[in-house]
Amino acid sequence: MVRQSGQGGARERARRAMRAQISQIALDLCVEAGYDGTTVEQICAAADISRTTFFRYFASKDDALLGDVDSIGLELLEALRERPDEEPVWHSLRHALGALIRGYASDPDRTRQVITLMDSAPSLAAAHLGKHARWSPLLRPEVSRRLRIDPDDRSDPRPHALISSALSCADAALAAWSVPGTPDTIDELLAHAMTAIAQ
Repeated sequence: MVRQSGQGGARERARRAMRAQISQIALDLCVEAGYDGTTVEQICAAADISRTTFFRYFASKDDALLGDVDSIGLELLEALRERPDEEPVWHSLRHALGALIRGYASDPDRTRQVITLMDSAPSLAAAHLGKHARWSPLLRPEVSRRLRIDPDDRSDPRPHALISSALSCADAALAAWSVPGTPDTIDELLAHAMTAIAQ
């Protein structure tokens, strides 16, 4: 059993390394030739992989640049669930998003390159916003539980409003952080943005 677990861990590390390699190649090509000027075929050629292999790791070119949307969403949900039940929901969302923000901060050069790409490629920016659309229904049941309302009650706008506002604050923090010379960290900027909404 231990050996199988070790083998499984090794396979997962190899998978992550391959994803990271393909993702970096995709980003380098997009920075050089532009987002719209870069195709999946070109990424495959540069990475020396087939289209089949590419789509084994990524659902799309957007996915290669923006990360595993579903995995990130699950991480956000887990971080939210770990917060104390008695904590105000807005504070819980702030702490849950902190994990996401720290992930961006761990590779600042890449994060800034992706943000710059989004500024010049509306389709990539739209794909980024599409992440929010996938995360909102994932987070809604937990936010609803913390608000003590029925998760299936779509007539109550509060869960969606809180989630959408929190995610928009994260985007605002990233945009401010990407400005050259910004002295604050992404985490500090997220705190500023969310405090402004709370006030």
